Amino acid sequence: MRVGPLGIPELAIIVVVILLIFGARRLPEIGASMGKGIRTFKTALMGEEEKEESEKQTAASGKDDSST
Repeated sequence: MRVGPLGIPELAIIVVVILLIFGARRLPEIGASMGKGIRTFKTALMGEEEKEESEKQTAASGKDDSST
């Protein structure tokens, strides 16, 4: 019995089971919604840091424009 990572046969079985459960027509919808969820999650995690960085860049660019 192997305990390590999944191999190609195991992944093929998982894909077949998913196809049987959801059907081929719904898989793109499920993938798109999962992608949106992951993107939203990453944005929520990094959003505050990026917002602070963009505010600093805006303030810095505002100082550069006023000096010329």
